[in-house]
Amino acid sequence: MATLGAFLTGHATHPDWRVAVALSAAQIDAQRAAGPRPRGRTGAPTLGWVYFSDHYAPHARELLDDLRGRWPGVAWVGAVGVGICASGVEYFDEPAVTLMLAAIPRRHFRVFSGARPLGDFAAHTAQVHADPATPDLGELIADMSDRTATGYLFGGLASGRSRALHLADEVLQGGLSGVAFGPEVAIVSRVTQGCQPVGPSRRITAAQGNLVSALDGEGALDCLLRDLDVEGAEPRAVLPRLRQTLVGLSDPHDPPHANADGFDTPARRGAFGSDTLVRHLVGLDPARRGIAIADHVEAGQQLAFCQRNTEAARRDLVRICAEIRDEVEAEAPPVARAVARDGDDPADAWPTTGGIAGAVYVSCAGRGGPHFGAPSAELAIVRRALGDVPLVGFFAGGEIARHHLYGYTGVLTVFRDGR
Repeated sequence: MATLGAFLTGHATHPDWRVAVALSAAQIDAQRAAGPRPRGRTGAPTLGWVYFSDHYAPHARELLDDLRGRWPGVAWVGAVGVGICASGVEYFDEPAVTLMLAAIPRRHFRVFSGARPLGDFAAHTAQVHADPATPDLGELIADMSDRTATGYLFGGLASGRSRALHLADEVLQGGLSGVAFGPEVAIVSRVTQGCQPVGPSRRITAAQGNLVSALDGEGALDCLLRDLDVEGAEPRAVLPRLRQTLVGLSDPHDPPHANADGFDTPARRGAFGSDTLVRHLVGLDPARRGIAIADHVEAGQQLAFCQRNTEAARRDLVRICAEIRDEVEAEAPPVARAVARDGDDPADAWPTTGGIAGAVYVSCAGRGGPHFGAPSAELAIVRRALGDVPLVGFFAGGEIARHHLYGYTGVLTVFRDGR
């Protein structure tokens, strides 16, 4: 495991992107100046994350050029979002930027995009950002997952009212980009679900395209009405209930990756696991007693009807934070052993306490703000559970974990320090 340098963060809101970047940079510079310096060295940053709200999207290239000028030689990744976040703070639907810099040995990561392939870099895990309008996006995500040793990706789809941009040392529209990490960069990542089942999980026994006509041999529409406790009612009469209902899909033939290192979370009583993908219910077919959902489905998959549930989402977020914290604390190795294995000089990076060096949180744009009851409530939960760790992230048009594209979830990933 690599010894990581300090993760430094800054964030600000202002109508002028230049002022917001300057305020964020001043916070980072202050942290860097105040940090301890072993043998007089500071550990120059090598990798940076930048997330900014879609208010700044027209100035994306200028903003990236500004960051390059402030920190020459730093590789940058990031995305545009309708909302962005930092430790304990959310900026939703307002002009804002959040930055994080880290001193990670350059040989342990590689920034990539469609025009800049990984080449011979041996990727262990990867963070990815993508344009939601990209054709065959699911296939791109699966292909990128296959290019990593663990099969584990984390990240999300850029979101915005106009252009959904992402960054990988350049501003990109369309396709997929990100940063791959070698096995020396240890992460712990979990998916938190935002929906709760309202009925049992059933096997799809008849389906075509996106239409499910039978569940466990019964009409899918009849199962839906029964689970909503409106059995026998005409669908038109219960449209408000139907509009609040979603579908959780899982595939029993899609086991966790053999080298997933515990990234997958099993289902629990009354809660989905990380193998469940939530999709919208988009139509009904009363003649065939079928339902249409916003995804391709096949016979043999498991399906459960569900609804968004704020309390369940809060509990699940606290749970994954506790799991991450416990795993990091239990497995943090001694400094000497980590340095000896990796070969890095500890003077090349700032010392940090053993445990979490930094974090990235990608949450669904539908979860932010009032869904958790108050402004910044979701990130306040993370901060209370993990402590005031350096953290950046954004609110996405879809969340990525392993080779799956999720909805209504959060993906929390922390970087473990080897000290």
